Amino acid sequence: MKTIFFVIFSFLFLIPVLHSEEKIILKKQDWTFEGIFGMYDDLSLQRGLQVYQEVCSVCHSMKRLRFRELKDLGFTEDQIKKYSETFEITDGPNELGEMFTRPGEPSDTFVSPYKNKEEAKASFNGAYPPDLSLLTKAIKNGPDYIYSLLTGYEDPPKDFELTDGLYYNPYHDGKVIAMPPPLYDDAIEYIDGTNASLHQLSYDIVNFLSWAAEPELEKRKSMGVKVILFLIVLTALLYVTMKETWSRIEK
Repeated sequence: MKTIFFVIFSFLFLIPVLHSEEKIILKKQDWTFEGIFGMYDDLSLQRGLQVYQEVCSVCHSMKRLRFRELKDLGFTEDQIKKYSETFEITDGPNELGEMFTRPGEPSDTFVSPYKNKEEAKASFNGAYPPDLSLLTKAIKNGPDYIYSLLTGYEDPPKDFELTDGLYYNPYHDGKVIAMPPPLYDDAIEYIDGTNASLHQLSYDIVNFLSWAAEPELEKRKSMGVKVILFLIVLTALLYVTMKETWSRIEK
């Protein structure tokens, strides 16, 4: 009886231990936009846009982001206009009922690499490359998770069977992912000359995606700080007024 009890107790004790060993700890980064006074790094956002344009945009769309919003990254209206004109936009129908293409405008959204969802799935053997507009908000601990995923590709363990066309990444569900490693050292050459290490590329693209998901973050934080300061001053004034009123009553 004691032996059976010991076996059961040992098994129950080992379950959380085994579970904790399998739990993957995300690579926590020092994001500049975190905290009550957090702000976006414009230079990092501009580099992140370059990473998206040269690497990620081949497979992923950003349907909720408009070219004109790039002004928040420090771009001028003229720069945004010229940038948007490098894209072809399908528009219409015209007076003949036909669709046509035209140069992009600042009011247009970022162009999807595929005509529709089915075409995208067909290009990836049934797997749909998700839109990146709100990705950091759609995933728990989004920024750290995406950074960990981008920098987490590695060779599988010897006893781990991996199907052709799939890749081992301990940060992805099931540790298997269909997307090949999109970033690596010197994958692109930064316009500003920054060293394009895997860390820097991943950090910058996550910064950019975080901004795309919450472009109003800085304004909301600024308003929040002003409201807090107002409430502090108001509380102080009410306290002084109350003390003055009660001092008269006591007399």
